[in-house]
Amino acid sequence: MDATFDYVIVGAGSAGCVLANRLTANGRHNVLVLEAGPRDTDPWIHIPLGYGKLFTKTRTNWSYESEPEPGLNGRRIFTPRGKVLGGSSSINGLVYIRGQAEDFDEWGVPGWKYDDLLPYFIKSEDQQRGANPWHGEGGPLAVGDLPDRNELADAFIASAKASGIPENDDFNGAAQEGVGYFQATTRNGRRCSTAVGFLRPALKRRNLWVETEALATRVLFEGTRAVGVEFLQGGKLQTARAAREVLLAGGAINSPQLLQLSGVGPRVLLESHGVPMTLDAPGVGDAMQDHLYVRTFWRCTKPITLNDDMQSLWRKMGIGLDYLLRRRGPLTISAGLAGVFTRTRPDVPRADAQYYFINFSMKKRGGNLHPFSAFTVSLSQLRPESRGWVRIRSADPAAAPAIQYNYLDTEGDRRMMVDGLKNLRDLVNTKPLSSYVVKEEYPGEAVKSDADWLAFCRESGETVYHPTSTCRMGTDTGSVVDPALRVRGLGGLRVIDASIMPSVVSGNTNAATIAVAEKGADLVLEDARR
Repeated sequence: MDATFDYVIVGAGSAGCVLANRLTANGRHNVLVLEAGPRDTDPWIHIPLGYGKLFTKTRTNWSYESEPEPGLNGRRIFTPRGKVLGGSSSINGLVYIRGQAEDFDEWGVPGWKYDDLLPYFIKSEDQQRGANPWHGEGGPLAVGDLPDRNELADAFIASAKASGIPENDDFNGAAQEGVGYFQATTRNGRRCSTAVGFLRPALKRRNLWVETEALATRVLFEGTRAVGVEFLQGGKLQTARAAREVLLAGGAINSPQLLQLSGVGPRVLLESHGVPMTLDAPGVGDAMQDHLYVRTFWRCTKPITLNDDMQSLWRKMGIGLDYLLRRRGPLTISAGLAGVFTRTRPDVPRADAQYYFINFSMKKRGGNLHPFSAFTVSLSQLRPESRGWVRIRSADPAAAPAIQYNYLDTEGDRRMMVDGLKNLRDLVNTKPLSSYVVKEEYPGEAVKSDADWLAFCRESGETVYHPTSTCRMGTDTGSVVDPALRVRGLGGLRVIDASIMPSVVSGNTNAATIAVAEKGADLVLEDARR
């Protein structure tokens, strides 16, 4: 390589593909994108339900593990992250949720309130239902309804309404709270990752270069200014120089890892691994947040679940034909059919719990379905108080970093999860859904007290794959990036991905990450015009 570009983007994931598209659109800037993984040619990437096949596929997944989690009985938590064009948007569960308006307002960063970001949500979107004050059409990212309704999901929605939860047919509209079907990032029964929606059209431009299986090893500096990126590809160490800026878009785990490998991070950590110091930045890798996730399983009275479909060769053949011929059926399912956003207690000012309903169950995510009729209802905490971290283990760029989520570190988090699970049980035991229940398979009726529920959280809780905030944006000197996403104390270097969120949004993070990248691209182009 040893070439010079205007911009070098590290990471072709949810944010990096957006940046590649927007920064090359005017034809004035040469852009290089470096992606550690391969092209998105695996067919399971493009079939919505295929996310289950990608959980442990290390060719397209970093397949990290956390450090032993003190709040989860010392268990290591498996952490899939996309390592492929499209990044985690190519392997995620496709659920399209933006978060609550208050999330962005409470960041307290000028230019980053919800009203500032709403135009970017709208700009990115190709909404199946058409444009309105909350949604756009004609954008690169397809967002649509799941093609099929489901008997059990309908019963789940009816039971939630009977429990006092209002119906909501648009979690991304005027208000998030309520129950309804999820929308997903799909078009015609196919996944619309950022690689499909943003990168693929941009690849036709002569001012965009994309290098896959190119592992960034460090950012290169001249003094305190970033001037390029060193990367490993095909066993060769190469260099790409950036005449304007280096843009890190590796996500909440890989962006702080690369900064630390480049000498930007906590002094004690870097010195312990022999990494030459560029800038003592204690906040790099700190303050990570994620949504804790707990699943419950319920045996079903009727053989109408996906578990049942997978026990029958004829039903499996029918599912395959239905997808091939009509792009319908179970293969179009996202990581939730229907959902609830609700408050765990009346005194909570806004929804703090998210429930996912899906018409199948499995002991281990990414594993085999249970051999009996069952469905899953899961709880995810929307606004955790607990904070974790990401730290390099060595100066080796190929070594996985150490990840500590620090779940259930506060009494508020523990209280919320216990209350949320008790409310979940009440919902499922409400008609009409209760008429489909043979029994509560897991955790089972033996779990009764608050202490029982907390113990259940500790033994079964896991990530729902929404890490953020490890390169926190802010106006204070302790923040990693400023409101223009420039790394404090350095020139020619920005971070533009989920890691800059001051706190995790209330819901799935892919949509918010895309909006961050849309605004980040405008900030970069604005500086270029100056």
